[in-house]
Amino acid sequence: MYTRVALRDLGLLALTLALWLADASLRGGGGVGAAAVGVAAGALAGLCAYFGHEWGHLLGAKLGRAVVHPPSRIATVFLFNFDSDANRAREFVWMSSGGFLASAVGLAFLLAVLPLDALSGRVALTITLLGVLATAVLELPPFFRVLRGGPIPRGLGYRTADS
Repeated sequence: MYTRVALRDLGLLALTLALWLADASLRGGGGVGAAAVGVAAGALAGLCAYFGHEWGHLLGAKLGRAVVHPPSRIATVFLFNFDSDANRAREFVWMSSGGFLASAVGLAFLLAVLPLDALSGRVALTITLLGVLATAVLELPPFFRVLRGGPIPRGLGYRTADS
């Protein structure tokens, strides 16, 4: 299943790059069409940053030898389910850290290459920063709770023996 999800994400990346090329050629021309392409290119770049974050979680989980389960369908926002019953805090920290590291690398990359004077660049940066903020709000508190000896989270994105 990971192959199918990887192909999905590579297709999304190819579409994003095609829109960025179209945006570059339309940039400065003005008009609704140019603005629509710029917004679409920026939004897809932000979506690619999100999926990069998720692939970072998966890589961290695999490096930490965590038990994860692939998604049952390709139309999913999570690349895997982390098994809360089969893993310990160590595996959770590895999995979480992979996503944080991927976000940091992705944000640095986008800051280095985005045309921030263009609408597409500003949209991409805004969406990516909102994703980083969401990560800080949603993912950092459980990460620090587990680091301090708390339980591994359960719920959306997690799998337990009875789910």
